[in-house]
Amino acid sequence: MVGLTVSDMDRSIQFYTQILDFEKVSDAEVAGPAYEALEGVFGARLRAVRLRLGDELLQLTEYLTPRGRPIPLDSRSNDRWFQHVAIIVSDMDRAYARLRQFKVQYASTGPQLLPKTIPAAAGIRAFYFRDPDGHPLEVLQFPPDKGDPKWHRPGNRLFLGIDHTAIVVGSTRASLAFYRDLLGLRVAGESMNFGTEQEHLNNVEGARLHITGLRAAAGPGIEFLEYLAPRDGRPFPSDARANDLVHWQTTVLVPNAAAAVAAVRRGAFRLVSQEPVELPDTVLGFRRGFLVRDPDGHVVQLVEP
Repeated sequence: MVGLTVSDMDRSIQFYTQILDFEKVSDAEVAGPAYEALEGVFGARLRAVRLRLGDELLQLTEYLTPRGRPIPLDSRSNDRWFQHVAIIVSDMDRAYARLRQFKVQYASTGPQLLPKTIPAAAGIRAFYFRDPDGHPLEVLQFPPDKGDPKWHRPGNRLFLGIDHTAIVVGSTRASLAFYRDLLGLRVAGESMNFGTEQEHLNNVEGARLHITGLRAAAGPGIEFLEYLAPRDGRPFPSDARANDLVHWQTTVLVPNAAAAVAAVRRGAFRLVSQEPVELPDTVLGFRRGFLVRDPDGHVVQLVEP
């Protein structure tokens, strides 16, 4: 499951359910010392809403107190705080028309068809846009020879589900040490993406990316976006907190949270929750877990099943 912080829950629910066909499956308000310890935010009172699209869940969190900071208005796709979810569609032309109908904010110049010069991505159609808070999102259509077979099942749905979450990383090697070597995700594929189509998809002139896809046994994948050029993307704010709107978190299941936090400490990764936290309920979908930052500052939530 992937989650993000929003500023106005009712507005975000309307956006995701009316435009993108997500379905609300839970809506709860929580507060107390356990949630403060988990999120690393004193005085936190949260409204957490889980949305479903196909088989995947997206969690929206609004901090009723304390309010956090907005996403920088000049954010670019190569800044290290960039993260999005890739929403698979059955028909890019229909999806783009739907997004235009609702006047979404563009992040790409328009849908892009990735060329044969990028063999691992050839035939993929993709478009970046933004939600009401400025979070980047992607709609993506796989050609018949690419993507999970479930994305090619016959049906009349337009928005099918979430294939992966993509994060900008400074070093693929450093990120692999965290996601592959520590968390046990497997590398599912790599690609070198470049050219005018990629530049206009990311809206970054001269973009040349090393892309690495990782998968667990189930659920959406995680995709590294390492910009080989340009190298002027800004680092993740060192003082970012979970109530700031740049905050996303990717949930990974671990067999034992205590063992996982010990491994995190051995790897000298930065903890948000200082210890595994036992929650008083399962409103967030788990009872015990903690938050940690990856080498670039992206937050991962490690929870016991």
